[in-house]
Amino acid sequence: MLKLSEEHLRLMPKVLLHEHLDGGLRPATIIELAKEQGYTGLPTTDPHDLAQWFFRGAHRGSLTEYLEGFKHTCAVMQTPDALERVAYEMVEDMKHDGVCYVEVRFAPVFHTQKGLHWEEIVKSVLRGLERGERDFGVKARLIICAMRHLDGQHSEDMANLAVDFRDRGVVGFDLAGEEGGYPPKKHIEAFHFCQRANFNITIHAGEAFGKESIWQAIQWCGAHRIGHATRLIDDMAVLNGEVIKMNPLSQYVLDKRIPLEVCLSSNIHTGAAKSFAEHPFGIFYKNKFRVTLNTDNRLMSNTSMTQEYKIAHEIFGLSIDDLERLSINAMKSAFITYSERVDIIYNIIKPKFAALKAQLLHQQAQANAYA
Repeated sequence: MLKLSEEHLRLMPKVLLHEHLDGGLRPATIIELAKEQGYTGLPTTDPHDLAQWFFRGAHRGSLTEYLEGFKHTCAVMQTPDALERVAYEMVEDMKHDGVCYVEVRFAPVFHTQKGLHWEEIVKSVLRGLERGERDFGVKARLIICAMRHLDGQHSEDMANLAVDFRDRGVVGFDLAGEEGGYPPKKHIEAFHFCQRANFNITIHAGEAFGKESIWQAIQWCGAHRIGHATRLIDDMAVLNGEVIKMNPLSQYVLDKRIPLEVCLSSNIHTGAAKSFAEHPFGIFYKNKFRVTLNTDNRLMSNTSMTQEYKIAHEIFGLSIDDLERLSINAMKSAFITYSERVDIIYNIIKPKFAALKAQLLHQQAQANAYA
């Protein structure tokens, strides 16, 4: 297999479907916004030290502990200007990371501390995404999250909000937060509303809870994609790294091509997987599940799409052809229209991968000539 450098990986056109807006802020931006808004709760005002603090706090093997750092990022995302800035900078970061399409998600309920209403919150984020798309050429869309520990009225409100903005850049509805004790079926009315509106649904499932969470997300709530889905491996009989039997749920997910939003680094940090070697991503990919790679929370997990592709390349042995397939898998699974997906696949992803492969072959030929 041809060894790929980090720069080669960065140049690959990548598609990001699972990233939380409040989990990807720049440390320097957090510090500046905290000063502007009078927030004094930060553990440090040094950008490097703050980045390390978030990473140390998240890397504790527990989803509940992983989520603790969000109180600081959300605390500085309480004004229209702050929300717009964070969204805009996210798109700029995507450009530098080689991402050609991104769907970022957030929960408006966490941004009302200073009296903002949900509509104003969403409009502010969309302004940032739109400006970023114009300035950096990265298509960016928004997913609105309901929080599973809140009641059904909350999730119905968020589903209505998402659908209301469907023509202004919101492309999906998600259920996020701690899984244990909060099954997705408790929010069934919100999902039924989205289904009746022909709207896109993705649900966090199978990260901190078992395969039952995935089953509910699909069969009760009609999820079109599954966030994380790590515990889907529990529905398979695996011997020496080979699947010897798939039970009905995993077979259904495979057959129906239900996309899995895999987040490798985050899954290690939250304890959803003990190590990269034990992460089921390799088994999912080998058995032709529609897997996608994602960052989840770039700040908390100290990662990027380039880093996630590097892990897939170096630890799971994926070649440049495999990585191209991941980008195409993700683009096929995006919540924008069919024509938009096809346009990005054939006019951005495939041509850029073809050019990169030609460059690598040329470099290899030159190296062989001088060997």
